Amino acid sequence: MSQTAIIWALIVLACVTANLPFVNHRLMTVLPLRGATKSLAWRLAELVAWYFIVGGIGLAFEKSVGQIQAQGWEFYAVTGALFLTLAFPGFVYRYLLRRGN
Repeated sequence: MSQTAIIWALIVLACVTANLPFVNHRLMTVLPLRGATKSLAWRLAELVAWYFIVGGIGLAFEKSVGQIQAQGWEFYAVTGALFLTLAFPGFVYRYLLRRGN
């Protein structure tokens, strides 16, 4: 796979996984919870877990292309902020969109 295709695949994967905690009621999309709904704390914990999973996949992609580049804290701060930004549509859908009952 070319580097451009890998980058786009990783961006699409990050966009999808950033919104997963907000669009379903299962833990990590596979485990059902005992309660009726997930709390915001569960959703944020799941969001952090997805961030590290996508980061690991990105690291594997980078290793398959060539040598892994060492990153400082700035890289993780920027990618974390980007992941939160990508999660915004799911957050709006879950908590801010008014649904008529």
